[in-house]
Amino acid sequence: MKMTKKILLFSLLLLGSSCYRVEEKLEPKISYNIKQEHISSLKNPFKSLSLEERSQDWGKEFIIAKKFAKDLDLYRAITNFRRAEILLDEDNCYRLQEIEYNIVLSYYLGQKYDEVIEYFEKSSLCYADKSFEAFEDLLIILYESYKELEDTDKIKKILELLSDNYPDMEKKIELSTALIDADTESLKKKYSNNLKIQELVTSYEKEKKSVKTAQLLNTFIPGTGYLYLGQKKSAATAFLLNGLFIYASYEFFHRGWTAAGAITASFEAGWYFGGIYGAGEEANFYNERVYETKVTPLLNNDRLFPVFFIKYGF
Repeated sequence: MKMTKKILLFSLLLLGSSCYRVEEKLEPKISYNIKQEHISSLKNPFKSLSLEERSQDWGKEFIIAKKFAKDLDLYRAITNFRRAEILLDEDNCYRLQEIEYNIVLSYYLGQKYDEVIEYFEKSSLCYADKSFEAFEDLLIILYESYKELEDTDKIKKILELLSDNYPDMEKKIELSTALIDADTESLKKKYSNNLKIQELVTSYEKEKKSVKTAQLLNTFIPGTGYLYLGQKKSAATAFLLNGLFIYASYEFFHRGWTAAGAITASFEAGWYFGGIYGAGEEANFYNERVYETKVTPLLNNDRLFPVFFIKYGF
């Protein structure tokens, strides 16, 4: 009878812990470091302003805006670009698209992806094609912006345009995305001949921790999952708290104080199952930090962020 109770208790623990299973999924936070010198070095794809254009009100605002933009003073740049847009003659479609592109680029460099899409979808750039001087750059900007907004339909359309018009760029975008999204399976299969990528993936997989192992350890002995991750303080806290509540629950039930025992046991269940879930979450966080430290230098040094693919500037 006692053995049956033990088996039943063990089964309930495993069943309960399975409800708190954490998916092994990386969501690394990877940032790029873009310098003013890089932006200033990018060439302008559009025709230079004529003397007549420079003397007009919109032209003066446009010149000021470009100066702000090159200094990465993007808020002021956008303000002046918008003033130039308002002052520009309605039939000057060429300069209108140039101004619109500069506004989109300014929002993009400021990582204002919502504003990129909101402005783009109201602008004449919606109708741009390969004849537009900065069409490839525009597609790169739109790809990353839609990706940040998780608009899968628009992402698919942008990739199709890149594939049709700039297949080499599509491949670079694909690699960049796989690295940023930590798609290790894709990196292993599609880039098996790329020694640098394979070394990165191999190194990461050697150092990463198993989410399942962390949770399983915490299932049997609370705190050991955290210890597996190197979190000694969290491990000690989890072990002591669970031990204290288990002992208190036992004492209450043993002395016939059923209500107090039930309340204490409910608290213990929260600590216990919460610890299992927490160990899994911490394993994911641990793996994300390991991945970030390995991939961020590669993306920056090899200029594999989409922003570095842009050829034209202000």
